[in-house]
Amino acid sequence: MSLANRRLSLLLASASLLAACAPSAQVESAATHDLVAAIAPAQPVPAEAAPVSALVSQVSIPHQSFVLDNGLTVIVHEDRKAPVVAVSMWYNVGSKDEPKGKTGFAHLFEHIMFNGSENLPGEYFEYLDHLGATDVNGTTWFDRTNYFETVPRGALERALFMESDRMGHLLGAVTQGVLDNQIGVVQNEKREGDNRPGGLVDYEVLANLFPDGHPYQHDTIGSMADLDSASLRDVKQWFLDKYGPNNAVLVLAGDINAAEARPLVERQFASIPRGPVNNPAAADVPTLAAPKSIVMKDRVAAVQVQRHWAVPGLLSDQLAALDLGGSILGGLASSRLDRILVREEKLAVSVSAGLQPFHRIGLFQINATVKPGVDPAVVEKRLDEIMADYLANGPTDDEVRRAATQDVAGRIRGLEQVGGFGGKAVALAEGQVYAQDSDFYKKNLDAYAAATPAQIRTAMQQWLSRPAFSVRLEPGDRPPYVEAKGVKNAKVADIATKKAARVKPAVGETPPLDFPDVQHVILSNGMKLAYAQRTTVPVTQLAMSFDAGFSADVPGRRGLQNLTLGLLREGADGMSSQQIAEEQERLGATISAAGTADRSNVTLSALSANLGPSLDLLADVVQRPEFAQSELDRVRAQTLTAIAQAQKEPGQIAARALPALLYGEGHPYATTNLGDVAAVTGFTRDDLVSFHQSWLRPDNVELFVVSNLPLAEVQSQLESRFGNWSAPAAAKGVKNFGAAPARPATSRIVLIDRPGSPQSVIRGGQLTSVDPFGDVIPVTSANDALGGNFLARINMDLRETKGWSYGAFGGFGLNVHAVPYQISAPVQADRTADSIKAINEQLTAFLSTKGITQEEITRTVASSVQELPGRFETGPAVLGAMMTNSLYRRPDNYYELLAPKYRALTQAGLDQSIRAAVSPNGFVWVVVGDAAKVKPQLDKLGIPVEVIEAR
Repeated sequence: MSLANRRLSLLLASASLLAACAPSAQVESAATHDLVAAIAPAQPVPAEAAPVSALVSQVSIPHQSFVLDNGLTVIVHEDRKAPVVAVSMWYNVGSKDEPKGKTGFAHLFEHIMFNGSENLPGEYFEYLDHLGATDVNGTTWFDRTNYFETVPRGALERALFMESDRMGHLLGAVTQGVLDNQIGVVQNEKREGDNRPGGLVDYEVLANLFPDGHPYQHDTIGSMADLDSASLRDVKQWFLDKYGPNNAVLVLAGDINAAEARPLVERQFASIPRGPVNNPAAADVPTLAAPKSIVMKDRVAAVQVQRHWAVPGLLSDQLAALDLGGSILGGLASSRLDRILVREEKLAVSVSAGLQPFHRIGLFQINATVKPGVDPAVVEKRLDEIMADYLANGPTDDEVRRAATQDVAGRIRGLEQVGGFGGKAVALAEGQVYAQDSDFYKKNLDAYAAATPAQIRTAMQQWLSRPAFSVRLEPGDRPPYVEAKGVKNAKVADIATKKAARVKPAVGETPPLDFPDVQHVILSNGMKLAYAQRTTVPVTQLAMSFDAGFSADVPGRRGLQNLTLGLLREGADGMSSQQIAEEQERLGATISAAGTADRSNVTLSALSANLGPSLDLLADVVQRPEFAQSELDRVRAQTLTAIAQAQKEPGQIAARALPALLYGEGHPYATTNLGDVAAVTGFTRDDLVSFHQSWLRPDNVELFVVSNLPLAEVQSQLESRFGNWSAPAAAKGVKNFGAAPARPATSRIVLIDRPGSPQSVIRGGQLTSVDPFGDVIPVTSANDALGGNFLARINMDLRETKGWSYGAFGGFGLNVHAVPYQISAPVQADRTADSIKAINEQLTAFLSTKGITQEEITRTVASSVQELPGRFETGPAVLGAMMTNSLYRRPDNYYELLAPKYRALTQAGLDQSIRAAVSPNGFVWVVVGDAAKVKPQLDKLGIPVEVIEAR
């Protein structure tokens, strides 16, 4: 499903996306075995963390380039760790290149590029599914449009054929019907973003920071009116003007080299003629004549105070200084604003600051969420004072080192991925498109490693001492929403484009998955360790998985698990929360804690060079948390604010309401991670200590590690930190699961009123008889055709046929004690009841007379088998698979056993499995929307409707 990088607040800084890779090595593995080994003495740990310069020296993406006669630039990076190749096609065109009256065209055309070409009619996802493609998507932003997929090596030329066909043979397949449908889809994507709290702020930021006519003044998603007015001729002309091979960069990264790639690329692309060259719109960095402030109202739980500046972009020699300066100010966990406003003075519950660099300009933004009960004017005053001091004096050497270490460490963690949203292909393509230099990432990294406090102070003074655009976002009613009018364009003369048919290249065989061998050892205190070695990058990924989760919370005390996990890093063994944050940053480590329904997980991602001190920190956090009252009060306020915000965001409203309706109020799964306001308000330090002793203990945990280091070294390091950890005297926690409630015989609708919503969020669910410990392949494979992916019937009907939704999906939640089937569908408000009716029709047909087809089985089997080698490209993917196998009591080589299981699937078997699990009756439908508009629709469905408050 193609995406526009719609929200400024969600964009990762492009500098941080330049993930790079050292030359890969083959994975080393040993035979799987179980043992209680003699523990070697702990290895000495480094006294100091590795310097940034040493980290930067590890980052390299060796590659070769060539240019076809038609101008297509091709870059090839060889990485043989897995039999897959990332294909990343970047076009040098984005929303900044759109003329007035045609906003949203770049993104709209990205959608159309997935709707088939002359030699590949229909949905492109269908062809990619047959190839076993992973990391498939397309994105549009101010400066570029890209399309990417990672495919098995044997399918590479077919993937190149597909990319070339939509570059050179597209427009004959673009019809008025395709255009009208995708206009509806994009408008629903826009509604989905606009419907969220604060969803309209970005429009005001761009409109006020940039003068009329500035290329960055309008948002990538475009306006409803301009999308309404898009004509078939306009859209086709956009393609002819912007999508020539000489306006594109193709990156291939993975199991391929330049000599192998060149003939494949020439066969598929050489015949495409040159097109016009898009000269990216020039744009200066504007300066406001005077400070400007506005107040906006929306469904936010607390006041947000924001500051915005236009600053230089990606090609500026001040990029590193501005980016690191933003991290130090408000991006790091230890940042100035976090320390002062959140930890010390407790005026805000959260803060953020940072740079978003684009091609021509950048945006520097600060956002502080005011603690409820605090005067926002006080926060604004303190924010200005902190900024003034920072601009005057700049950062310290230690702050700069920590910020640079965290930045480089984040890139090293991306070393394994060849494609996707932020892999090596992105780094190479971005540099070539914006700087005409595929080594731009390396020069960038050198600048980050060399940045000094003086450089950062100078850059921050130069750009942030200028007038800011300030937004105060307050709780309240937002203005009426500007809806689409659904204008149908008059027919105009079409552009004749159809070309001669082409022959699709054959697809070669994909080798079977070779999942890393897993070794098992036991530490001297009985803790179980599962270990796999991946030598591609110098990183160690570790997870401590405790048998707890939010199902360990009892009714009336829900949210205790989440609050306890949230306090682990907020003070331990004499270290304050600030000191813990700073130490993580010095080490380039990341420690996080989060719960699922059945497990509480504490994870560490460490640079292997710094593994020893990173484990020291982890051991303190897990074994010796302090749960200081002042930190409890602060984190409690943050959690209560998060709950209040969840009660206003439509998707979260539905997600919080459904569990209790499915399971009943007293069931352990009848909640979400955040918990309940009353319970969170009342928790004491003793409650947190009790939960920690009952659940987060050495006799209730499994350790999982994926590392480039050998097992003996990892085991020794863990033994020295955890081997003497003893279980407390308190009894180990016990969960109180009874029998799951019976599925009701009839369906019902629960409506939660959210006035003024341009979109309704539909969330439906029912409990099933699926055994999570059994063979779930038949039932989940059957669901691939019903609701499990883009091509599933529910999504294709609501999105691609009707255009009522940006995406609608259904799937099984494999909880240990009860497995629900849930459907999620955000839809335009005026089609709420029609959408439920349409979903019910799809359910009824699939579960009775129109079960899975042979074509759907063929596609599912091909996709499931072909994608296996690409699913476990990275250490985190392997780590997650090991944890999943343990949770569901599967063998270590479970994923290697799947291919024959998929190939053995039959039509009768799949129909039987899903019909035994799911019924078209007995669904609880939660609808979050404008009751005044929605309830009259729902009342006509003949399903009982109950109106409740958000929980």
